[in-house]
Amino acid sequence: MYQNRTKYPQKKAQMYQQLQELPKKYKVIAVVRMEKVRSSQLLPLRKKFKGEVEIISIKDKVAQKALASLKIPAVEKLAGKLVGQCVLLFTNMSPFKLNILLGKNKIMLAARGGDKASIDVVIKAGNTGITPGPILTDFKEAGVATKIDQGTIWITKDSTAAKKGDVISIKLATLLSKLDVKPVEAGIVLNSALEESLLYNQEELVIDVKKYREAFAQAHQEAMALSTEIGYVTKENVNMMLAKAAQHARSLAIESGFLTDKTKQQTVQKAHSQARALAGKLKNYTPQ
Repeated sequence: MYQNRTKYPQKKAQMYQQLQELPKKYKVIAVVRMEKVRSSQLLPLRKKFKGEVEIISIKDKVAQKALASLKIPAVEKLAGKLVGQCVLLFTNMSPFKLNILLGKNKIMLAARGGDKASIDVVIKAGNTGITPGPILTDFKEAGVATKIDQGTIWITKDSTAAKKGDVISIKLATLLSKLDVKPVEAGIVLNSALEESLLYNQEELVIDVKKYREAFAQAHQEAMALSTEIGYVTKENVNMMLAKAAQHARSLAIESGFLTDKTKQQTVQKAHSQARALAGKLKNYTPQ
């Protein structure tokens, strides 16, 4: 019944037009799957990356059709990733840098039943402002000590309702929501990205920055040690090599008794020590 349709809803038509134009403006197209992402996470990102990243919530069928019509190498493979609810990100930023920045921009969210606590969930003592009722049972099941005072529920002491990594039940999630306690840390991870005809999968986009930083630091340290040892001078190691050469020259001068302004004191001290040692041997010498 829709096969011969020539008119489409305005929103879909606008989306189709956007998806035709944006890939011509930006070098990178990235996909975020929304199964584990909440729409509330996107708003702060839109503000933070304004001017650098355009974030478009899409309908998979419209997006697939729009992207498939573009003459961009490998774009059809990216279009095949658009299954279910997705978001497209358009940018000139490296997809690896984008993924790292997204990982740093995590926010705390209210829990849903089945979520794992990202932190120890501590409910602070004080007036909750909640009217007494069946919810008192939820407080009791969560191990939170309460009292009723002036017509509201008060928490009598700080209580830990869940430990980091614990699965949060539906009841506890509802209680935490009413107390405005947000125990779930959430970030956004790219599912895939297309850059200059290269399609990267999620696993390929994950970079352990700390691990790479440590590897580079170790490589730099080893290169400095090797170049210094073999006498290969660079602007990075020249000061170390000069200091090493100066130390060797000083040691050689002292060992050989060569007097300079910098070695005379140690040379004289060494000669004095040797003289005292020799005098001691001569004192105890008994001719045969």
